[in-house]
Amino acid sequence: MPKIVDLLVRADGYSHEEFAERWQGDHADLAKDLPGLKRYVTSVPTRPEDAEFDGVLELYFEDMASLGEAFDSDIAAEVQADAAEFIDLEAGPRLIVEETVQLDEMHD
Repeated sequence: MPKIVDLLVRADGYSHEEFAERWQGDHADLAKDLPGLKRYVTSVPTRPEDAEFDGVLELYFEDMASLGEAFDSDIAAEVQADAAEFIDLEAGPRLIVEETVQLDEMHD
């Protein structure tokens, strides 16, 4: 199952708290509707003043075709336009990875 992992940096003019509220609120409501999205996780640092990034985004898809279709959708264009308002889209890296779970006692 491929997933996208983005390390996010807030845009100039936003505090970490403002970034997190927008990202995990109105923006998340938009992003949940990406076609083919199987799992959507947002994580913010517990000590943002000591962190290089303001958040970690994980988007899971069934396969690479589904991931591609999601980002070719009209919803993706809306999500990207919204993100550009409060995220510095060029600042943090993006990885597309295949997750290998080594231990998962939460779901056993």
